[in-house]
Amino acid sequence: MGVFVFLPLVLPLTALPITRLAEHYLHPRSATRLLSLVGGVLAVSSTLCLALLVVVGTAQLPGNPLPDGWSDPEVRAAVPFDEVAGKAAIVALVPVILACAATVRRHHRARRRAQEAVAGLADELVTTLPDDEAYAYALPAASGKPGRIVVSTAMLACLNASERRALIAHEHAHLAGRHHRYLLAAQLAARANPLLRPLRGAVAYCAERWADEEAAGVVADRKVVARAVGKAALVSRGTPAPTLAGFAAPGPVPRRVAALLGPVPSARNWPPAYTAAGVAAWVAAGGSAASALSSANAAIALFRVLQSATPL
Repeated sequence: MGVFVFLPLVLPLTALPITRLAEHYLHPRSATRLLSLVGGVLAVSSTLCLALLVVVGTAQLPGNPLPDGWSDPEVRAAVPFDEVAGKAAIVALVPVILACAATVRRHHRARRRAQEAVAGLADELVTTLPDDEAYAYALPAASGKPGRIVVSTAMLACLNASERRALIAHEHAHLAGRHHRYLLAAQLAARANPLLRPLRGAVAYCAERWADEEAAGVVADRKVVARAVGKAALVSRGTPAPTLAGFAAPGPVPRRVAALLGPVPSARNWPPAYTAAGVAAWVAAGGSAASALSSANAAIALFRVLQSATPL
């Protein structure tokens, strides 16, 4: 196993250049899916790496419930600097688990409160709430309730008829694409490994750009969508949680507007390898594969070592 057990902890360093290239050169739909997958793989791999180190580290502690053979010198030799690495992994893994659990809890709490706000109202695609605060977001289906678009009267008052169509089309794209799953995956990845934090913002931006392009296709006027995005950003208070997609989600709104005023992005899902976008895609895929393989190799090697050290 050797030093390769540490590789998944540092491979997320590739997230920053991958993120920048994907944001600029991939179609927003492809970028959202790719970056979410990359973040998920790298996060799981680094967490697995910490868990393996914890197993080796805790096996040496007196009074642990693990088999005695797991603290043999042969087992400890499987990980370089096992004593330091094992104890450090314990300190690092606990905050990761707590942070991920807190993120999931906040996500479900926000969805529950949003569902309670529309409880008793008709199950329609668009639900308008009388509120002086301007907001609009996609509320995913839950507990037998269909997904819906929640928009306040204050938000509708800021937009004209064509801009309202853009808003509804944008939020419908969030629902249809299940963007909340990508946002939650990016949030969890950033909690699992701080090196993946740039990817969290990139996924949020690309998901909004994805919905912008879908809305532009429905309205058939990119300037209308750009104008609606700009207006909504000036008055919106955002969404109940960063894992719920919204029309004026915090982020680089000027970039979204500029992109809508530019040409339609290419619909190709995987760009040619000789282009900058292709390099981004292949680097992302290669980094994810290397991380996953190194983690799997470490897990199998450690399992065999522990298996040989465990009496029948």
